[in-house]
Amino acid sequence: MSYLGAERGLSHNTLDSYGRDLAQFSAFLKSQPHPVPIERAGKSQVLAYLLGLQRQGRAAATVARRLAALKGFFQFLVREGVANQDPTVQMASPKLKRRLPKVLTVPEVEQILAQPRVDTAAGQRDKAMLELLYATGIRVSELVSLNVSDVNLEQGFVRCIGKGEKERLVPVGSVAVAALREYVRVGRTKLLRSPRERCLFLNHNGHRLTRQGFWKILKRYGQDAPIPKEITPHTLRHSFATHLLENGADLRAVQEMLGHADISTTQIYTHLTQARLREVYARAHPRA
Repeated sequence: MSYLGAERGLSHNTLDSYGRDLAQFSAFLKSQPHPVPIERAGKSQVLAYLLGLQRQGRAAATVARRLAALKGFFQFLVREGVANQDPTVQMASPKLKRRLPKVLTVPEVEQILAQPRVDTAAGQRDKAMLELLYATGIRVSELVSLNVSDVNLEQGFVRCIGKGEKERLVPVGSVAVAALREYVRVGRTKLLRSPRERCLFLNHNGHRLTRQGFWKILKRYGQDAPIPKEITPHTLRHSFATHLLENGADLRAVQEMLGHADISTTQIYTHLTQARLREVYARAHPRA
């Protein structure tokens, strides 16, 4: 895991996932009639493990991630001289169905953003978080990791650290800036317990709000709106990207704001906007 973190710059969440995947493969090997340590596993054991996952009904994405973890692990063992061969060589990942992300319409986003009560410190915090998330499209992990010094309200941008510890600056719109300014001036001051606390978004105990804490907040506002869609922390990120592209934003600019290493990841939103255009055409054109 140290190699993956230091050399390949993978995030803590990815490292945790890889660690769990390797532990599960190791447990599988130990459960076999002829157990072998993980570094001595061969192609037959790897194939049996992956086939077992498929028989359990695991999603293709899960099987692909498990195989990716094993490939990285065995490549490392061969490079370090711990293993003589890589049993995953020439093993292809299962083909993944590319699902279009679920997004909210602009009126639905406005419903969500209107939910927090800004006459309370928690409401001001929630308003600022939701506005910032939709204004920038940053990931929830990036949102809750922000410190006060990462937000420049005068110039209107936020500095965040994304996957692979890559830093980027993202512009923030005037509505989000206003919500943030009010939260920092009033709401955060009320939630603050220690003057040395650096984090931007605080919970009721004056500590950094967690991803789980934000997920609960968003879920509650989605129910209160009410919006008949499953709303996850990534929904506002997807909506941000889709609404930008629908209004003519440059794909490369959206890629940079989202922090995508590969533009093909961003291109999925163009498929989404095309699908929505077809829906509009089918409803509106007399000869559709």
